[in-house]
Amino acid sequence: MEPSSTIRVLIVDDQAMIRQGLAYMISAQSDLNVVGQAADGDEAVMEAAERRPDVILMDIRMPKQNGIAATGRIVTSGSPAKIVLLTTFDDEQNLFDGIRAGAVGYLLKDADVHELLDAIRRAARGEAVYRTASAARALARAVSHQSPQEVKEVETRGVPLGPGVQPKKSVTASEGLAEPLTEREIEVLQQMAYGKRNMEIATTLSVSEGTVKTHVHRILQKLGVEDRTQAVVFALRDGLVN
Repeated sequence: MEPSSTIRVLIVDDQAMIRQGLAYMISAQSDLNVVGQAADGDEAVMEAAERRPDVILMDIRMPKQNGIAATGRIVTSGSPAKIVLLTTFDDEQNLFDGIRAGAVGYLLKDADVHELLDAIRRAARGEAVYRTASAARALARAVSHQSPQEVKEVETRGVPLGPGVQPKKSVTASEGLAEPLTEREIEVLQQMAYGKRNMEIATTLSVSEGTVKTHVHRILQKLGVEDRTQAVVFALRDGLVN
């Protein structure tokens, strides 16, 4: 039986050699366990529902259904799995679409083993993992107000945005919550969307780390989510950050 602390990983890639290589590296870690593999987006959706992984390593370019579309389906199904997209090319549009679909990370396939393993562990903890040159630009686009035409263009690329997406909302959209976010909480949520840790947020906003922790706790409570990643995905989909 797996230790309760073991991170369950699903590997999705259309190349068997890559799946096997990733599985070999991941399985060698005492805190990680590969619970399944899939060769395309359709299989990924089925395996995610059946295996209930904690983290999914998702290739983008695959037959039948690409990784970004599969990510959208898995996220909107209510799966708690954290999805890290894997790709050969650092493409800003793919990263943007992946963020909008609900992926919590984006990693190049030429990343070293330590970076890959760290990305899996960080994703499992609910942290965002965006480590490519185009990440800052794509994140800036994802958390900015999108016009209806931009949202339509994303949808036509087969990226389901989920039932909660509302283009061009202002920060006052948080008033739709049972308890609206304060201006400071929105600022903290904005920093969380960029994948910053509490200490980094504290430095940026010139407050103590303890204050940031309090704000994060209140944000999770108000949004009704369990971790930082869910909060960021919620915010991106509902336009609560600008």
